[in-house]
Amino acid sequence: MNTSSNKTPNRNLETFENPHQERDYSIKIKIPEFTCLCPKTGQPDFATLFVDYIPDKLCVELKSLKLYVWSFRDEGAFHEAVTNQILNDLVKACDPRFMRLTADFNVRGGLYTTIVIDHQQTGWQSTTALTLP
Repeated sequence: MNTSSNKTPNRNLETFENPHQERDYSIKIKIPEFTCLCPKTGQPDFATLFVDYIPDKLCVELKSLKLYVWSFRDEGAFHEAVTNQILNDLVKACDPRFMRLTADFNVRGGLYTTIVIDHQQTGWQSTTALTLP
């Protein structure tokens, strides 16, 4: 566990030990204030991120996730690229049994974009039918 007291945007995702590794349970996180910049125009893009995951040995620490998300504010990125990067970074940090990231972007030029990406740990199978909205 990293115990950084940093209060500025950064890409350091901290974790803590899953207190109930013996069972599958889901953690749902809603992040309504995600922003990045359009790589073509430089204008801000706004999205709500939804992280749904079943932890294995580690859980993501929420303050570090907040600072991580904040770090994209001044970065130009296509919706597809930034969503994949966030999922990759979260998986690298905590190696969950299952994780789904949904990025629901606000309208831009009359178009809405929603990106949905799943990760499943090799060899893991849900003990119950896995049905996420």
